[in-house]
Amino acid sequence: MTNNNQHSEKKQAEHVEQTIFKEEESSLMLEKQPTISGLDENLAALLCYIFSIVTGVVFLVIEKENKFIRFHALQAIFLFIFVFGLGIILGYIPLIGWLISLLISPIIFFLSVFLMYQAYQGKMFKLPIIGDMAEKHSTPK
Repeated sequence: MTNNNQHSEKKQAEHVEQTIFKEEESSLMLEKQPTISGLDENLAALLCYIFSIVTGVVFLVIEKENKFIRFHALQAIFLFIFVFGLGIILGYIPLIGWLISLLISPIIFFLSVFLMYQAYQGKMFKLPIIGDMAEKHSTPK
């Protein structure tokens, strides 16, 4: 008798999990906004980070209504500006600046890959300071 109860409780728990998952899946699909580019919004957000400032500006100009894509486009642009400025500053510091620049380069690469992954997952992962600026300016006009 105990085995039967455990089996039925397990089946009921699986059914509840499936129901919850379906509800979450449908609510995520409802939140997606249409894109002018014709791409899925998570793919467009990922592409914002590929060529940084170029694709960021392209998607910022094209997508005037989609806050998710605009956020990632702006964050990619601001990240590029920060990294570019940091590279210039470190370039003027002999030896130590160059070594720091060499150490930071792989970190920036992995950060970009991480941001692409987060964008593709449909998450608005905010970097400190840069993410706040991107969120503030991503509101459609």
